[in-house]
Amino acid sequence: MRATRTGSPHVLYEEFTMEFDVEIRRLSPKFTQDYPQSSFPELMYKDNRPYTCLLIDTHTDYFICIPFRSEIGHSNAYMFSSTARSKRSASGLDYSKVAIIKDSSYIDSAQAIVDKDEFNETMIHILQISNDICTYIDNYCNHCNGKAIMHERSFSRCYQYSTLKYFHDILGLASFNTTHT
Repeated sequence: MRATRTGSPHVLYEEFTMEFDVEIRRLSPKFTQDYPQSSFPELMYKDNRPYTCLLIDTHTDYFICIPFRSEIGHSNAYMFSSTARSKRSASGLDYSKVAIIKDSSYIDSAQAIVDKDEFNETMIHILQISNDICTYIDNYCNHCNGKAIMHERSFSRCYQYSTLKYFHDILGLASFNTTHT
């Protein structure tokens, strides 16, 4: 693996043939406007607080935005283990609340801030996190397009509250097919 700093806090990673960039960013007010809570209830909305996320660019047609959360009650996440917050609560990066973004105007240009220990743990485990989220998205897509149908209960456990259903157009999936849920 080679990590190259290309400007703070932007880091380029190369692992075999997989190359990706990561940044800590916030989603813009335009994202919130175009994805209102009334129509997209599984997305995370915080009153007067930014949606801070790990932005991963895998050099596909979209960005993957994984939100930092202070309390996660399921296993579809990277759970922090060595941070101050993780000693008090189940904090981490929540894969089930991921936003898939094609429009770069949905990414706020203002600097996003996370706790230093959370940033450090994220960067130490970035390959695992990137692989995990790509697998999470691929399993969802493979189920929805019929390539690898999951058992109904397994699919429900992993994706019942997932935000991926809101991004079928970007993921190249047909409308959500209830026969595969």
